[in-house]
Amino acid sequence: MKHPLADIRAFLMDMDGTVYLGRRLLPGAKGFFRLLGRRGIPYLFFTNNSSADRHLYRDKLAAMGLEVPPERIITSGEATALYLTSRTAHRRVYVLGTPSLEGELRDAGLTLADQRVDAVVLGFDKTLTYEKLERAAHLLRGGAAFIATHPDKVCPTEAGPIPDCGSMIALLRTATGVRPTVIGKPNRTMVDMALRKLGGHVPRSRVAIVGDRLYTDMAMGRRARLATILVLSGETTRADLATARHRPDHVFPSIRELAREMRRGGSRNA
Repeated sequence: MKHPLADIRAFLMDMDGTVYLGRRLLPGAKGFFRLLGRRGIPYLFFTNNSSADRHLYRDKLAAMGLEVPPERIITSGEATALYLTSRTAHRRVYVLGTPSLEGELRDAGLTLADQRVDAVVLGFDKTLTYEKLERAAHLLRGGAAFIATHPDKVCPTEAGPIPDCGSMIALLRTATGVRPTVIGKPNRTMVDMALRKLGGHVPRSRVAIVGDRLYTDMAMGRRARLATILVLSGETTRADLATARHRPDHVFPSIRELAREMRRGGSRNA
């Protein structure tokens, strides 16, 4: 086993399927975060959804009875803003995104513009119009960099899946031939920005990603050399795990059992 559970000093937490399902907090979630609080172990909630900012997620979690300060949440939108300000010289951006994403970019010190821009930033834009697409296509063909918050092709809803950022990427790539830099999971850049937000004081080998998907959460953790903890409370089943090419460092039915194992001080692979 590469990453003993007892060595973990920080957690990156997936949300839907890991901490809650829909609008229902999963059993053991409150106890898990109380345990982290008592032990002084930092964590970040980690989501690809760039249509909502961390304040909206704070409110969503609070409505389910889990009080989490917004600084404990990172979206792919905030990660994109951190990437732009820390790794590029791009400061004028044209945004295809919701007002929440626009606010995150402004808060990071970026200037939103529709001409003489350094980059086009594409998020999960529920306010998308043809006018936005047309302007973005002209800017990309004119040499602007193409940055996308995350690669998800669809977003699950109660009414069924709807087009997400990945589908919008495909449209603009087809129209312009420009391939974007994609920030969100399973790309390692999302982890790098999260670790930056944590303060950079926890060694990468002591950070764990906790999630319910093999092909996003666990794949990203493996690429970024993190400890990988799979919970079977969401998408992945034991049958999926049996045929998986790569097995996570740890597997638990839910974070309730993860917390139970942490209290025992053990390190096992369920």
